[in-house]
Amino acid sequence: MILPIVAYGDAVLKKKAIAIDKDYPDLSGLIENMYETMYGAYGVGLAAPQIGLAIRMFMVDTSPFADDESLSKEEQEALKNFKKTFVNAQILEEEGEEWAFNEGCLSIPDVREDVYRKPKIKIQYQDENFNTHVEDYDGLIARVIQHEYDHIEGVLFTDKLSSFKKRLLKGRLTNIAKGKIKIDYRMRFPLMSKKR
Repeated sequence: MILPIVAYGDAVLKKKAIAIDKDYPDLSGLIENMYETMYGAYGVGLAAPQIGLAIRMFMVDTSPFADDESLSKEEQEALKNFKKTFVNAQILEEEGEEWAFNEGCLSIPDVREDVYRKPKIKIQYQDENFNTHVEDYDGLIARVIQHEYDHIEGVLFTDKLSSFKKRLLKGRLTNIAKGKIKIDYRMRFPLMSKKR
């Protein structure tokens, strides 16, 4: 089932999400719905706060990036095969020299800006069966994980922009919150009386 994606301005996007355990109701159904929602909106990642749930869970599927011909065959292959659900994640380390990448977000449609992030991360998380993993990632995979991880920490990519950029974007962000935007996926707008 495709769920509405929460738009910029909703308080749930600014909350630090809480951990869950294996008794969380219908977790497998929720995971299935979140993947369907992400694919329906042509996303490469989706975090639970983006569908209105302040829980520490997100998923990533970087396969759409695998077509980028500027990447090596090895990088393309890694991106093509990376699909994972992260529950109760904690980034343990971020290292390397920050690099810029043009990011967007399903909760902030039609806004893309360069965001600086470190290229390497070490992350501890549980999978959908609550098995614990500690893994290292770099490049675009690390970038997408960091973006989704920020969501469960109550941080949006626009929070990482300069105050000048934020001022330039203020009107567009207000319009998104009010639902004054054309999109081709279901959204829930905080400043509208009725939902789409």
